[in-house]
Amino acid sequence: MSLSSEGFKPRDVALTVGALGVVYGDIGTSPLYAVRASVLAVGAEMPLQTAVLGAISLIFWALVIIVSGKYMGVIVRADNNGEGGTLAASALAHRSPGLSRQMKSAVIIAGGIGLALFYGEALLTPAISVLAAVEGLRVEEPSLGFLVMPISLAILVGLFSLQRHGTARVGFLFGPIILIWFVSIGWLGLRSVMETPSILWALSPFYGLEMFYLAPFLAFVMLGAVVLCVTGVEALYADLGHFGRRPIRLGWFCVAMPGLVLNYLGQGAGIIRDPTNLDSPFFMLAPDSLHYPLVFLSMLATVIASQAVISGAFSVTQQAVQLGRLPRMEIRHTSATEFGQIYVPRANMLMLIGVVFIVLVFQHADALARAYGLAVTGQMVISTSLVAIVAALQWNWKRKAVLCVFGTFFVVDFTLFSSTSMKLFDGAWLPVVIALTLILLMHIWRAGRRVLMEKVYGTGLSVEQFLERADKTPLRVAGTAVFVTPRLDLVPGSMLHNLKHNKILHERVIFLRVNVADIPLVPENQRLKVEKLGKGFFAVEVNYGFFQTQDV
Repeated sequence: MSLSSEGFKPRDVALTVGALGVVYGDIGTSPLYAVRASVLAVGAEMPLQTAVLGAISLIFWALVIIVSGKYMGVIVRADNNGEGGTLAASALAHRSPGLSRQMKSAVIIAGGIGLALFYGEALLTPAISVLAAVEGLRVEEPSLGFLVMPISLAILVGLFSLQRHGTARVGFLFGPIILIWFVSIGWLGLRSVMETPSILWALSPFYGLEMFYLAPFLAFVMLGAVVLCVTGVEALYADLGHFGRRPIRLGWFCVAMPGLVLNYLGQGAGIIRDPTNLDSPFFMLAPDSLHYPLVFLSMLATVIASQAVISGAFSVTQQAVQLGRLPRMEIRHTSATEFGQIYVPRANMLMLIGVVFIVLVFQHADALARAYGLAVTGQMVISTSLVAIVAALQWNWKRKAVLCVFGTFFVVDFTLFSSTSMKLFDGAWLPVVIALTLILLMHIWRAGRRVLMEKVYGTGLSVEQFLERADKTPLRVAGTAVFVTPRLDLVPGSMLHNLKHNKILHERVIFLRVNVADIPLVPENQRLKVEKLGKGFFAVEVNYGFFQTQDV
């Protein structure tokens, strides 16, 4: 995990800045609501200073253990031919040698659940981020509060409406803007820390542990809000293929983490100095002259964070369609030069409807904060489980190492998952309902396809049997006929139908199967497999990765 083994290169810097705009937008905008939600989670049942020091301590150590330790240190090592994310981890774990049939089925199911949870999170992220940023308007001028909803909805509708045009023309600005964001929030936090340096005591784990000693239940409740500081952590893993480990790690340790830690400390210091700052601890950090510029920068940052989530949803949808987990749908490429720049109209429309519905129902970032987190912690548990399989069966880690490292991760993940589960009836039901609906749809789709294949090919004629009778077939005519089929061992029904009605066969007949492998990219030299069956018949298999567009 060392960052010093190689010198800095211009390409590393460019990729790191690029990664900031894609990878860290979500986790980078968490300061807008995480501290306030964490302190309010315990209400007035705990002295304010104790709650603030405990919350900041838990937030800091969540960033250290979960992001720096777990994801940067271990999880990002589990790449499927360079790609990361739940589906990639599922495919990687599925190929582990020695994995039982039951475990392989469990891995596939886990990948599907992780996919469904991702969509649940993807709908909440734009809603809470944009609402939290726009709510900054009423901090300085409460009379502007009536504008929060219409401005938020206008931003979100505009964002989804522009997806068809892609981000190629403005995407190069995302990284620098998020870099400015991290520098700005870090500077604001540092100013506040310098006024109240006693907040630095919160860096000690003592204050977080003290909360569990003094009020275990309240501390457990607070964890459900503290987890908001690591929302978006799965993006670090999911975007591995776009940037690689080194730029993602550089971006975290050199830019994102310092900015976040300073800002969280600054918010805590501000609340300790003046408890009324709890009304909006983030925007209270800015001097009056910089309040509206900060609101504007916050809006830009949340739009970029939302764009990253939307692009991620398109990418995951493409993977799921290619792997047969979702029905086929139109996928458009929006850039002739940038790999992965796609637009999925149906997914875009469904997400827009979902996000607008969420904003209209919850209306405030505080209300959404109570719904946020369960899907994130669910994904964390699944990622840990899948990578544990990879570590044990592919990395050849010793059993003690696997138990020690992943046992620690499981304790942390399940604790956070349990704490966020307590919010189930306070809004967290929404991502669960979204996930369960998608799981049901994926199951119906896969089961329906399986039944259809059995009906069409279950009693079909095998290629071997057909070739034995090939000499007795009617007239062979010049030319080549291609029949697409999902199974190369059975004669395609379309060919039998053609033979029945037209009474002819072409002199060359090709049975073509298009296969999507469980890796992102299939090299050109491994794309095509041709088998000569004899008597003018050929079996051709074309292989694509789940990130590649099928073009035959």
